Amino acid sequence: MAEMREAVAKPTPVRKLYRELLRNPAFRREYDALEEEFRLAAELIEARSRAGLSQGDVARRMGTSQPAVARLESGRHRPTTRSIEAYAKATGHRVEIRLVPIVSKKAATKRRPKTAA
Repeated sequence: MAEMREAVAKPTPVRKLYRELLRNPAFRREYDALEEEFRLAAELIEARSRAGLSQGDVARRMGTSQPAVARLESGRHRPTTRSIEAYAKATGHRVEIRLVPIVSKKAATKRRPKTAA
């Protein structure tokens, strides 16, 4: 039995693994690409929470099923604008779409405002 304990690898803490993975440029690119999808999912969940509704409540208001609402909130799918609008209406919100300039980290550091002397 003592031999088996020695053969088991010590688990890597999740935060340490996360930091190590983010150092890999390919992983980082893919991770950053998912940011928008997860941001939308967070917005949907926050809207439902503010409205004090369950997924089932939202589903009934949208005329769909609770699993369909769960898929919208999962961040694993790209919902249509129509679905987002129906979700917003069901939660007492409206959709606002904005286009925001992309600023690279290098450009952001070069554009720091000058401080008054």
